[in-house]
Formats: sequence, structure tokens, C-alpha cells
Amino acid sequence: MASPTPLRRQPVQQRSAKRVEKMLESCAQLIDELGYDGVTTTLIAERAGVAVGSLYQFFPDKRAVVQALTQRNLDHFMAEIGRRLDEAPLERWGQAADLIFDIYVQMYREVPGFSRIRFGDVVDLRLIDDQRDNNTVIADSIATFLAERFDVSFDELRLPVAVANEIADSILNLAFRRKLFPEDVVIAEAKQVVRDYVSSKNFGS
Repeated sequence: MASPTPLRRQPVQQRSAKRVEKMLESCAQLIDELGYDGVTTTLIAERAGVAVGSLYQFFPDKRAVVQALTQRNLDHFMAEIGRRLDEAPLERWGQAADLIFDIYVQMYREVPGFSRIRFGDVVDLRLIDDQRDNNTVIADSIATFLAERFDVSFDELRLPVAVANEIADSILNLAFRRKLFPEDVVIAEAKQVVRDYVSSKNFGS
């Protein structure tokens, strides 16, 4: 399934593609510095070194830039899952939960802008896809990937992956957003809970 895009038009030339990429990178940096509400299209254009009219050739508004940035982060997330599975094939389903956790935490700590907007809920609960909430998009993407990868029915995986995703999101809220306890302690708790839940399922049996 093709990724949705908020772009007014797709960049055809390599130079245009690089310009759009620079806009997304600049937006991410500014979100880290100012938060979503503090960012404007003018600031994004200035940071990217382009005229604001050039930005509007590709994006109708700030929300669309952030939507594209969020989709890029999701694409990166799924690509990383695939790459790491190639490096270390699964023996147990609980290992998949650990792997996905580790990628998310690494993105939260290292990818510009991700800690502020994550997969879009800060902006809009349906930022990625106007037909599904963001968590459903994430869970469906993971379920689709794992179903294809391990020859298991998507319908069999969809609910358990959605539940695991909601559990992880709720517990990580304690670590990253509410900051009630040390991050690493909460992350370890979250991984254990999700690992136990996923490992209790007999997928493909």
C-alpha cells in the first residue's frame, strides 16, 4: 500500500527532492527547539534556506510539512524493523516486541523532532491517515509487515499487535511524557509486559 502524502506536488528533479528533504529536516530541528506550536512556515523556509513561496509549492501549510515528516519517520521505523530482522532472525515472538521497542526508543532519543511529535498525536490523532487514528496506522503497519514476513494471517495478528501497541504506548507515557519514574526502569517494565503478552499468543498454529 502506497504511503499517503500531503505534498501538493511530487518533486520530480533531484534538486527539488533535496529541497523538500531540507524543509523536513529544518522542520524537525525547529520542533525540537520550539515545539510544534512555535514553528511557522516562514521559520521552516528560513532554516531551509528557501523562499517561503518555494515551500508553498510543495506544502499548503505547516501541518502538511509535519504530516510529511511523520510519514517519513514511520517509513524509517518500518525500514529499521526489516533491517534488524534481517540481521537477527526471530526465534520467538517476544523478540519481535523487544526489537520494535528498541527501535522506537532509539528514534525517540536520536531522531530530530520525534520526541516532540512522535507519530503525530500531538498535532492530530488522525495526522497520518484521515480514516484511521495514528496508533491504528502504526499497529496495522507492523501487523502487515510481520504477516508478510512470517507467513501469518494479517487478521490473526491485527488485534494482538494493536493491543501490544496500546500497552506500550500507555506505559511509555510514564517514561517519556509524564516522567514519573526513571526512563530505563519504565522501558524495561514496558518491554516485559508486552513481551509476556505477545509470547502468550500462538501465531500461525
